[in-house]
This record gives sequence, structure tokens and C-alpha cells, in this order.
Amino acid sequence: MSKQYFGTDGIRGQVGKFPITPDFMLKLGWAAGKVFARDGRCKILIGKDTRISGYMFESALEAGLSAAGVDVLLTGPMPTPAIAYLTRTFQANAGIVISASHNAYGDNGIKFFSAQGTKLPDEIEHAIEAQMDLVMTTVDSARLGKAKRVPDAPGRYIEFCKSSVPTGFNLQGMKIVLDCANGATYHVSPEVLSELGAEVVEVASSPDGVNINEACGATAPQRLQKVVVGEKADLGIALDGDGDRLILVDHQGEVVDGDEALFIIAKQMKDRGELEGGVVGTLMSNFGLEQAFSAMGVPFVRANVGDRYVMEELKNRGWSVGGESSGHIVCKHLTSTGDGTISALQVLRAIKDTGLTLHELKKAMEKMPQTMINVRMHKRVDIRSVEEIQSAVQRTEAALGGNGRVLLRPSGTEPLVRVMLEGKDKSLVEKLCAELAKDVENALYALVSQE
Repeated sequence: MSKQYFGTDGIRGQVGKFPITPDFMLKLGWAAGKVFARDGRCKILIGKDTRISGYMFESALEAGLSAAGVDVLLTGPMPTPAIAYLTRTFQANAGIVISASHNAYGDNGIKFFSAQGTKLPDEIEHAIEAQMDLVMTTVDSARLGKAKRVPDAPGRYIEFCKSSVPTGFNLQGMKIVLDCANGATYHVSPEVLSELGAEVVEVASSPDGVNINEACGATAPQRLQKVVVGEKADLGIALDGDGDRLILVDHQGEVVDGDEALFIIAKQMKDRGELEGGVVGTLMSNFGLEQAFSAMGVPFVRANVGDRYVMEELKNRGWSVGGESSGHIVCKHLTSTGDGTISALQVLRAIKDTGLTLHELKKAMEKMPQTMINVRMHKRVDIRSVEEIQSAVQRTEAALGGNGRVLLRPSGTEPLVRVMLEGKDKSLVEKLCAELAKDVENALYALVSQE
């Protein structure tokens, strides 16, 4: 059964446009409260990032939860993974994050965590949506939920992050540039690194409600690249607005993406004898990552794009680490969701353990050149059933000769097919991608013309 409001990562959209409105959030808080309070009195934790609309939605959710008889714990601005952790430590029934992640300040959204600090199962999301269709009521005044602040939330999370590395681990002698995207990590991640002994140069750590992700953070590392080189730093770390993913920059100013960070983390875990099973990537993970793990004898599987699917695959296989090229890395042996700060610490641990620079560590994986072309569909069709397209894919794969990969991926939000090729020979990849995109376009046009 399809969902009306929830997507793969909660509910997200433009502030002021349905469903990202105060009245919807009031009703959503009430509906979630009724679902989680079915077994009796409960409490729910609410955190947010630094965008200005968070104040408005925090109040609306709090009112709705209180009307449902649910107690509320308010952390203020905190990273998404911190809410997952704090939900567990406070033994709350659920956690709510008000954030639109890497989007600009004009957007916002809602993410839920279970009592275990994981994304909600589909049945709970369906139950909340079903509750939204009912008339909102208020419990008796004596049963209204109470709200209180959690003043020590930042300190708790800082200590949790530090506990993800061994006792005695330190970053003394390292100069690190940290870009907090003017987001939820601005007051915690710099403290984590500095308390571990690093010299921290802060970038984009002064949020004002509207500058979150603005030309900074994991989606825009250009400023970080310049600062790292200018400061002669050992490396740079860019987090996104809600702190659940990262992109790194080496001392030469070169970007180290999520695939490379995942490789560094997993390789060091294997070298220490700590890697459980294999590694989970996604359909968009670079072919070079797959080849690097194959050469190491490490199993590698691809999940659908989205951290929820990476986590599901890790759970099903009993493995411990996976991630996306965008920098969303899950270290399941350390925490219950993707965490940019904890992932950064695992890369820093690899640097300290090996004595190599980030630039040297990333060289152990050879990224394949990648080209992608979007082909517009005049109507949505299942491309797997179009014989001409499948034949074109087979011809392209044969031309790559086993030294590359072909991926056709329909967009989930637009009438597009993303045609992607990877391979060792960049010019060949670009040529074959253009030819395949044309074949796909012609096949789709022919389908429409036949009607």
C-alpha cells in the first residue's frame, strides 16, 4: 500500500506549502502521539536543525503530542544521528527530527526514529497516516502531555561520538578544517575533534536560521577545498545540514567522496579483523569500489539508493558497514543510523593507525570514470519490458568488455530515465553512454508513436 505523506526519508517539502505547514505538523504530532501511546503513557524526543522554520514546527508538534497525552523532550538544534542516539538513551518511545537535511532553508521536513533509534517500519508509518484521517481530539486536561528541555543533550552526544574510537585515541598534531554547513553540528562536532586533541579550523559554524547549506557543507565543498589548502591543514571534513553524512577533502584539496570514505573505513576494519561479512553499497556506488573489495576478497552488494535500504541490507545479512557515494555511511556496529561525525572519526582512526595521509589512503581504490545522461520519458513505462532498450544495454555491456557497468535508473520524482555508464576508459564510457542514451530515447519515442 502506497503512502500519502511519507517518502523514503520521512516527509519533506517547501515551508508554507502542504504538507510542510503548521496545521499539518500539529495534526501529525497528534497522530503520531496517538499511535505511540496506544500501549499507555509515553514520551517522544524532538530535535531540529538550524533553519528558522524549526521553531514554528517544533511548537506545532509539541502541541499535537501534548493533546494526544504524550510527554515531550526538546533538545533544540541537534544532528539527526544524535536524536537517534538520545531516543535510545532516554528510553523514549520515538524520536522526531525537524530537518530537510542538505536542502536550503526554505525547505523543511520530519524524520521519525523508533525506540531503537532506527527508521520507522512501514506499518507504523501507515498507522500514523491512517490516524491523520481522523478528527483530532484532546485528552482530558489531567492527562495532557508535559514538555521539558534537555539541556545536556550536546554534551551527551559529544561523549557518545568520542566513545566510537578506542580509549586513548587522540588527534594531537593534526590540523583539521571542519565545515558544519551552518547546520545542526555547529556546536557539537568541533568540540568532538578539539576534545580529542585536534587543532580545528571552523568553517560555516555560525547559523542564523537562513544560511544552512548555503554554499557550504557536504553538497558544496569548494570553500572547504580552498581553506584546507590555504591553512595547510591535514584534511577537511564537510558535514551536511543535519549531520548524517560527510564529504572529505585531502591535504591537496582533492575531494574524497562517500565511496572512498566507505572503502577506507571498511579496509581498516578488515585489516584489524573487525569486519563482519561484507559491505553494502547502492546502485550508484562507483564500480571501482566494487572492484577494490573484490580484490580484497570482501563481499559487496548493492542496495537501492537511500540509507534506509542500506540499513535493511545490513540487517538482513548481519553485516556492519555500508554507505552511499553521497557520504551517508552507516557503521552499524557503532550506531543505529548514518552519522557524519562518527564516520569522520573512523577515517581519522585509519589515518592514525596506518600513518598514511588521507590522500594516500584513498589511492588504494581506483575510481572509475562515470557519465550520466538524463533521458526524458513522454510517459512512464517499465523500461525492463522494452526489448529494444534491453538489447541496447546488452550491446553496451559487451562493448565495455567486463571493465565497466551500465545502469538505467528511472527517476522517482521526474519522468526521466538516468542512463549511467562507468568504465576504465573515460572516452569510451562517454561515447557509449551517448549512444545508449540515444537508443533509449528512440525506443521510448517509438512506444509513444505506436499509440
